[in-house]
Amino acid sequence: MNTLIHPTYLPNIAHFVAMVKAKHVVFEMDDNFVKQTFRNRTYIYGANGKLALHIPVIHSQKNRQKYRDVKIFNDENWQSLHWKSLLSAYRTSPFFEYYEDELQPLFHKKAEYILDFNMTCFEVICDCLQLELNSSKTKTFQKTVEDKSDFRYLVHAKKERPQPFETYMQVFSNKHGFIPNLSILDLLFNEGPNTLNYLESQTLAPL
Repeated sequence: MNTLIHPTYLPNIAHFVAMVKAKHVVFEMDDNFVKQTFRNRTYIYGANGKLALHIPVIHSQKNRQKYRDVKIFNDENWQSLHWKSLLSAYRTSPFFEYYEDELQPLFHKKAEYILDFNMTCFEVICDCLQLELNSSKTKTFQKTVEDKSDFRYLVHAKKERPQPFETYMQVFSNKHGFIPNLSILDLLFNEGPNTLNYLESQTLAPL
């Protein structure tokens, strides 16, 4: 199965389930940037429950702007804030220290474009997972596709549909219960080397 999907910021579990089950992953590179999507946000499990991490971007005055052309607003010290949030949320998780050195550089080196940064994050996470995906990138935008499974709908943060994912132990689950479909980092820090097995065993809710 060929899967078409958006590159997102520290992708959630649904994105990774879709990619792990694909024979070939095609990243959508030529679409327009849309606000309130996972293109520049992700969710983690903080001490007070579900916590959004949002990358500030520079919006063009034009009505439409290509995703690949959107720049990060680096005047805000968002990288430091995100790393501190991850430390606060996961430093006591079973596997945080195991992956810390690989992930920390993402939050200290400035990036100019959000799409490039998301792809870099994705590559680092795949290294952590020891996951090799057969992937390519689109060269033109197609509204509908016939030769691929279209998972681009997963990018919509405000239209996120419940997923039938199995529970796993989370740091603050005794306070707030299980929170599904967070950033892949939540699963990675809690499940470590078992992360890939978990992803392969899950199914996505049908459209």
